[in-house]
Amino acid sequence: MLYAKVVLGLAVEGPFDYLVPEEFKGTIAPGKRVRVNFAHQRKIGFCVAVTSKSKIKYHKPILEVLDELPILGSSMLLLTQRMADYYCCFWGEAIETALPEGIRNGRKLKLCDYSRQGRIEQKAQTVLLHDLDSTQRWEFYCGKIKKILEIKRKVIVIVPDVPALLRAKKKIEAVLKADICLLYRHARGENELWEKIFSAKVDIVIGTRSAIFAPLPDLGLIIIDAEEDHVYKQDQVPHYHAREIGLMRSEIENVDLVLGSATPSLEAFFLAKNGAIGYLPLARKSNFPEIRFVDTANLSFAERKKGGNISRLLEDAVFSVLTEKGKSLLFMNRKGYSGAAACMQCNALLKCPRCSINLVYHFHENTLKCHYCNFKMDAPKICPVCNSGYIKFSGAGTEKIENELLRIFPQAKITLLESDRQANLKDYDIFVATSAVLKQEGLQFDLVGALAVDNALNFPQLRSAENAFRLVWGLANLTEGKLIIQTAFVTHPVFQSLWKKDQLFFYNHELEQRKQLKFPPFGHFVLIKLRGKNEEKVKASAGALSEQLIAALPKKNYKFLSSNPAVPNKLRGNFYWEIIGVSCEPQKLSPGLKKELKKFAHSGIIITVDVDPI
Repeated sequence: MLYAKVVLGLAVEGPFDYLVPEEFKGTIAPGKRVRVNFAHQRKIGFCVAVTSKSKIKYHKPILEVLDELPILGSSMLLLTQRMADYYCCFWGEAIETALPEGIRNGRKLKLCDYSRQGRIEQKAQTVLLHDLDSTQRWEFYCGKIKKILEIKRKVIVIVPDVPALLRAKKKIEAVLKADICLLYRHARGENELWEKIFSAKVDIVIGTRSAIFAPLPDLGLIIIDAEEDHVYKQDQVPHYHAREIGLMRSEIENVDLVLGSATPSLEAFFLAKNGAIGYLPLARKSNFPEIRFVDTANLSFAERKKGGNISRLLEDAVFSVLTEKGKSLLFMNRKGYSGAAACMQCNALLKCPRCSINLVYHFHENTLKCHYCNFKMDAPKICPVCNSGYIKFSGAGTEKIENELLRIFPQAKITLLESDRQANLKDYDIFVATSAVLKQEGLQFDLVGALAVDNALNFPQLRSAENAFRLVWGLANLTEGKLIIQTAFVTHPVFQSLWKKDQLFFYNHELEQRKQLKFPPFGHFVLIKLRGKNEEKVKASAGALSEQLIAALPKKNYKFLSSNPAVPNKLRGNFYWEIIGVSCEPQKLSPGLKKELKKFAHSGIIITVDVDPI
């Protein structure tokens, strides 16, 4: 008898043993898709092993073997297994994440059998490339890619988004002649591209997060650009991070890995500092801007009386740049005109009916919007609660800053720089933008003013200081002139690192704090999310599950920290609750956690696990 061990893309532990019928004994192999009966339904599964022994007495037969060639090699099977163990998901879920939708759904493939080269003998190198002014790392990438192509190996380049993908292709084509494939989810012809990559008909794959799983044979190099970007973290189960998968794949396939960034993640910097990976800083070539701070906690009486969001110092600086026909950028990381709308009579806040979020007022459209679920309504003229005739709009967004600038500088050409629009510096004098401006290349301003950076610091999140650090250093790279930051926390390490012109000052300070608390990267946060339509039921389930986990999981693998409502606690009609714990080794925690979650009764409640949440 021959048995196939099969996993399915479901939240069920596997693999399951299926009998291999006589007609499939010559074709079954690990890595092939199979069609099987599971829970009275025909499902597509993935064969992960073939054996002549089974502990199960009665077996269902395999109904069909879908592939002539294994679509998952041994290294990809091992990678997805490690991914499932680390991120506390199931093996079949991890495999499906690595494949395009059409292939997951049973699409027939036309694959060419490619004669693969042997493994590279020398040990692969992983290096953190610290590009201090964000201008030099692509020169390094292209040089490294050229060397890999010369030894007949292939390359995967991961970038944050599609615009970055197109720019990367242009940069590589400018210096190298190679067959390049662009791969990202929901791209036109994604399945055909996957087949082409599998059959080794391309030299370089450039893609977004999911391209880290590209089935490129003879892989010699993986590059992850802007490795600190939060988009590399999958927001659906399994919540993998492309950087972590890149580290796993580099080790399994013995390929070089380059993590490039102007402001590396604390995790990558920690690995480099400890010598686990190499560290290559690229010295700054551009001039460092003049840094000025406006201490908003100690403004003069005249400044406070003046009101507005733009300080006198920043206003004078903008005027000076205008006089010299220069370009200014004012940064406000909040869209819209006002962040809150409230009745002055009954103090009722206008919130999204589906989310526990204040509706944001957009002046140009005269609408209130939820930036989480896209709910939209016309701005009311009277309070919907008490029928009072005055609604006050408070807080500031990019539209309010634009309006304030138009009042102060009526002679200037001013525009909002939206995320889907490339800046044209010739047409305007003053630009108002959110953090989307940091993803555009080639921009240089004579003056950059940062408003409300403290919002990033005040957000109740582990990485709030890290995010603020990236913001201010990203803004510093947009000018060689002057950077003015309005903040109430002038002595914070984020701003002091900028003042000292030393990024390492922040990294060392933040690592010291994390070490004392045993927070990442010295441990791994494990976030268990519960969501449902009934708030009380979600809360009660979170409490019961917390008690169960504290009692059942070994303290050496899991330390419970808190159980509390998520921020925000309601999104798209569902209430959220979070259980936060910390683990030194998620791989060892995963089996026990899965077992406890399986035992926990949670009808009407959806539970997910997020390891290393952002």
